Amino acid sequence: MNNLPSIFEEFSEARKNGFIKVKNFKESGKNVVGVFCTYTPYEVIYASGAIPVGLCGMSDEPIPDAEKHLPKNLCPLIKSSYGFALTEKCPYTYFSDLLVGETTCDGKKKMYEYLGKIKPMHVMHLPQAQDREHALKVWKNEIEYLKECLEKQFNVKITDEKLREAIKIKNEERKLLQEFYSLSKLTPPPIGGLEMYKVLEGTGFSFDKIEQNNNMRKMIDEIKEEYSKNGSKISKSAKRILITGCPIGGAIEKVVGTVEENGGVVVCFENCGGVKEKAQLVDENKEPIEAIAEKYLKIPCSVMSNNDGRLELLDGLIDEYKVDGVIDVTLQACHTYNVESMKVKEFVKNEKNVQYMSLETDYSKTDLGQIKTRIAAFIEML
Repeated sequence: MNNLPSIFEEFSEARKNGFIKVKNFKESGKNVVGVFCTYTPYEVIYASGAIPVGLCGMSDEPIPDAEKHLPKNLCPLIKSSYGFALTEKCPYTYFSDLLVGETTCDGKKKMYEYLGKIKPMHVMHLPQAQDREHALKVWKNEIEYLKECLEKQFNVKITDEKLREAIKIKNEERKLLQEFYSLSKLTPPPIGGLEMYKVLEGTGFSFDKIEQNNNMRKMIDEIKEEYSKNGSKISKSAKRILITGCPIGGAIEKVVGTVEENGGVVVCFENCGGVKEKAQLVDENKEPIEAIAEKYLKIPCSVMSNNDGRLELLDGLIDEYKVDGVIDVTLQACHTYNVESMKVKEFVKNEKNVQYMSLETDYSKTDLGQIKTRIAAFIEML
């Protein structure tokens, strides 16, 4: 495709432009809730009248400051997130009235104890099994507890009507994003992985969801129209890569950029910022808290044991996106994803007959040369 729609830039620049927007929101009297994970039930935050904003650190800049308090051999996402809060270098953290996290991993869970000394902190205790009846009850109770916390923090009443309205808007966003990333099922895809990721990431920093959804609809239609007229700038012979594993934001350029510099194209992100959370909707016909609890508990993150849902998701994605190779990205010291990589490798290679590569990295550039060599060899092998 020769030209991307002008609206595309709004999404790709959303994180940067959001700094001013979040300041304006605060000055207009609105509340801001900082969040860290796809398990966060956004609908409850929206129903409180607040806006949620992602605080996961994606830069190695504040890590040296974080390492004054945290171990050096800890996940870079955890260190970066804490470092930004500690140094007050992240406007989103600075303007947050409340932080909400989940006990997805031990590193985050303990880091939240320190974070709570900097900002008001609410931690949701996530059940780590999805196939037990009491797990849903526990998670529903945690969502009720979050609801009560938000009501007390912001002096509001979260009604079922407000929850249903938030569910509807958030579901509409998910459906539009599903349609957007599904464009990469085309051969060749209309956009590359870097461009796709900028849009997926940008929606987390777009605070007026109704306006965002309208812009998303317009962007999708324009991409389809441009593709039908002029095709794609991407070669039909480009090897189609699926990215799975840890959140990839802090390593997006050195992994995805390298893939696309070497004759590949990333057609699907299975990980947190991609398909994983958006694959299922909240049931709009059920009692709101129950429906929210059911939807979020089904997210197939590696913290769950067993986590067969991840393999089921990969099974469909590999076929639908006509994937030639899978790159499993693990951030340093992320033990759950690191341990799970063997299971994913066996499934991808033995069950799907697709090539697989495991890649462990952090946010620094020290391994950039090695990564470029390995990815180039992987693409060439395909």
